[in-house]
Amino acid sequence: MQVLFIHQNFPGQYPHLAEALRDRGDQVLAIGGPTAVALPGVPLHRYDPMARGEVPTCHHWAADFQVKLLRAEAVALLLEKLISQGLRPDLVVGHPGWGELLAVKDLLPGVPVLHHVEFIYQMEGGDVDFDPEFSRTGWSDRTRLRLKRAPQLLAFHDLDWGMAPTAWQASTAPAEFRERISVIHEGIDTQRIGPRKDSSISLQKAGLSFEAGDEVISFVARNLEPYRGFHVFMRMLPQLQKLRPKAHVVIVGAEGVSYGSPPPRGVSWKKVLLQELAGQLDLRRIHFVGQVPHAVLHDLFRVAACHVYLTYPFVLSWSLLEAMACGAVVIGSATPPVQEVIRAGENGLLVDFFDLEAIAQQIAEVLTDPAAYRSLGETARRDVVAGYDLKTVCLPKQLALVDRLAREAADQAVSTKSLKVRDVEAPSRATSIGL
Repeated sequence: MQVLFIHQNFPGQYPHLAEALRDRGDQVLAIGGPTAVALPGVPLHRYDPMARGEVPTCHHWAADFQVKLLRAEAVALLLEKLISQGLRPDLVVGHPGWGELLAVKDLLPGVPVLHHVEFIYQMEGGDVDFDPEFSRTGWSDRTRLRLKRAPQLLAFHDLDWGMAPTAWQASTAPAEFRERISVIHEGIDTQRIGPRKDSSISLQKAGLSFEAGDEVISFVARNLEPYRGFHVFMRMLPQLQKLRPKAHVVIVGAEGVSYGSPPPRGVSWKKVLLQELAGQLDLRRIHFVGQVPHAVLHDLFRVAACHVYLTYPFVLSWSLLEAMACGAVVIGSATPPVQEVIRAGENGLLVDFFDLEAIAQQIAEVLTDPAAYRSLGETARRDVVAGYDLKTVCLPKQLALVDRLAREAADQAVSTKSLKVRDVEAPSRATSIGL
């Protein structure tokens, strides 16, 4: 079978699936943007969305759609070239979020496309109107959001099948399309990511090292920004430091913006919050370590007395499940994506996203008596192994779905060909009878 992946940041959500298909003997290739990274044995063809020069000016409401159209055109031109060179995929797997799949059905009309359904913008009840501090409620902002949904909704009309990481993320799709979405997570390699008694972490700049049993709190995000509750976490710290003056906080994440708007003054949210809280924090016990290697992140989860995960109603972070896989005691926000994974008092703890005092108090209680909460982390580990393990749960489901879609498309092609043959033969028989 020949499988084509299309993803601007390939491998993106697909490293395990692409490698598994390759390893079992399928022909796997990928189309990606300038930042895509090749996997061994998976030919990568890069497209340049800006190959024709600068983006022409347009109405500001249309700017997002225009960028997606540029990507769609660049992918289509590259795909047309590859088809002329013999590309004949049995299945296309891709993420429709950046517009890359918009023209695929016009170039490969009989090939099934498996969409990654990550998150569909919601007019109400989602991320946009969740945080009053950053909500934009004017009609112009709502219209801009409505138009930003257009490429996402358009993609559903070409949907052969979708794959969503969580049930809540699948629920953001329009109801009429949900029957064609399978809930299968990308998978957590729980054989590699798990508890380890001898773990430790060293903070070279601070000259400190920590091991299990130390009073350490972890907070992790790709970028330190409001969507992942960074502002809430920082504003909570003065209260926490009063309750636990010896506790150390390790904060992992870059200072850019992955989601939402950048801070108004053109600096990072970290700088904005540190300036806002100047004089209220003991910075000797707050450690910003930037982005760290994956293995170091797991050691942090193993060492930390608790891990704090806060998020808007948005895409669930891999880091939460990886922390749970390491047996961490997680304190998460009582928001829908987290509530799907964490059952309060059973495999973790839940707090109101906006309640600074409640968050600080809950962390302090865990730090006061870690042994009383250890079973939460143990149950969290078991739950991730049972529901999200890469090799025994998620990857087998992904492969089964890929095989089913390719098989059904092949059967449909054979059936269609058979019907065409009968259509050609039927008039000939009728003519003979007539004579």
